[in-house]
Amino acid sequence: MNVTAEVIRVLIVDDHALYRRGLLTVLEVEDGIEVVGEAADGIEAVDQAEETLPDVIVMDVSMPKRGGIDACRVIKQRVPSARILMLTSSDDEANLFEAVRAGANGYLLKDVPPEEVAAGIRGVHQGQSLLSPMMASKLLLEFAQISQRDTLPAPTPGLELPRLTDRELGILRLVARGRLNREIAAELFISENTVRNHIRNILDKLQMHSRMEAAMYAVRQRLIDPGE
Repeated sequence: MNVTAEVIRVLIVDDHALYRRGLLTVLEVEDGIEVVGEAADGIEAVDQAEETLPDVIVMDVSMPKRGGIDACRVIKQRVPSARILMLTSSDDEANLFEAVRAGANGYLLKDVPPEEVAAGIRGVHQGQSLLSPMMASKLLLEFAQISQRDTLPAPTPGLELPRLTDRELGILRLVARGRLNREIAAELFISENTVRNHIRNILDKLQMHSRMEAAMYAVRQRLIDPGE
């Protein structure tokens, strides 16, 4: 193990103690990952996030007292540096869209192999947006439906939309079509680092937390058409 490598500090949030313990056992043997806290509901999650300031929060969607999506929304306001990977046992697309709007950086089904959760933690920590293939398909289908609706409402009158450059709009369009950073870089003949910088600028301009959220916003505001 490279002792100089950055350690990713992780908070686990799930109301099932057995699942939390299993995930903790898996992550404890992963190089570069340190579990700094646990929580059993959304209220505890907010408190623990403020106390431990984790890099990544792995959080269940459905929990008592305060659900994961609501907790995600609050944590993004109070601990904006934290990246949030949502886990769920349901493939309900309504939860997916709400999680994206709340600022979640990734969304995985609980039936994925444990090593994929560790990979997901590393991915969202590096700035990637993460979806299981099934959930990614649902999100892209939603994009297509939004862009094809004749009744799609016009942007709010008088609302000054953020100004994105042509390059930023092109990258956001590719993000909305599900492209990874390396695929965007190859298609546009630029480096992955340049792609990351553009995406960071896009999120800053749109005041969004994740690339998925930014893409959904851009489609709804008719800034882009993901089907182009």
